[in-house]
Amino acid sequence: MRVAVPRYGLPFLEPLNKFPFSFSSSTLSPNKTCTQTTFSAKMSTTPPSQLSHIINLPAQLDQPVTIVAAPGVSDTQFRNAIESSLFKQWLKNIQTEAGMLANGAMSLRQVLIQGVDMFGKRLGFLKFKADIIDKETGQKVPGIVFARGPAVAVLILLDSEGETYAVLTEQVRVPVGRLILELPAGMLDDDQGDFAGTAVREVEEETGIHLNVHDMVDLTAFLDTSTGGRVFPSPGGCDEEISLFLYRGNVSKEKIQQLQGKETGLRDHGELIKVHVVPYDKLWRATADAKALTAIALYEMAKRDGLLPCSTTS
Repeated sequence: MRVAVPRYGLPFLEPLNKFPFSFSSSTLSPNKTCTQTTFSAKMSTTPPSQLSHIINLPAQLDQPVTIVAAPGVSDTQFRNAIESSLFKQWLKNIQTEAGMLANGAMSLRQVLIQGVDMFGKRLGFLKFKADIIDKETGQKVPGIVFARGPAVAVLILLDSEGETYAVLTEQVRVPVGRLILELPAGMLDDDQGDFAGTAVREVEEETGIHLNVHDMVDLTAFLDTSTGGRVFPSPGGCDEEISLFLYRGNVSKEKIQQLQGKETGLRDHGELIKVHVVPYDKLWRATADAKALTAIALYEMAKRDGLLPCSTTS
């Protein structure tokens, strides 16, 4: 049994005309107040009203999509979710030429907003469940989404006295409950698409190494255009797409020694990072980081096929 608590919805949301879908009307209705006596509160078996909104997608104009909020998602969180670049980008993705709705074999019925995590004033993570129906079988396809958007990572190779070293960061990763050795990496702070610039900033924050953006080689750009030029580390549950970059330079042995064990990161943001320098020929066995292992594969294949600039092939 649940005590019915008054709750009022958002005002109507403005149409988001810059994206290939439109918000048509809001159904954010208030809940009825509970009646009380001097001695008791009346209990109600009626579920509380649910924040909801309707959108129309060009890919399925004959079937509007209902977006609803799970219990516990506030009015503000709901608004932030449906107006976020993460959600808008997902809606765009499913309507592209390779998208799920492209050939009409599937349809999107409903989206349940389950969780919203803010990074300051910016939405950082979004979790939702999409009801995607395969029209031939009438069955739902798996539709749980952890949205975090695009990210970058950098394979830094430093040549010193005839040996090549790779730079890794050791970080606390709560989801896996472990310390992980991985490539310097980070999320894009906005939807402007400055992947190389973000990569340079992340490297400096996490390792203290300042790189020139013009010296960065986009390894994922060597992939076939059909891939979108990004890698998806866990597409079964997460939308994250990563651009992998390469930097190669020459440094003294003293610089290698200075980097080893260096403590870095934005401490006020909870980043407790330690730098590790590993011989490149041992890198593939020294880390379980999918970003690092993918970068190694792309680097080696690009080098084999002669795709790298001359300054990075030594």
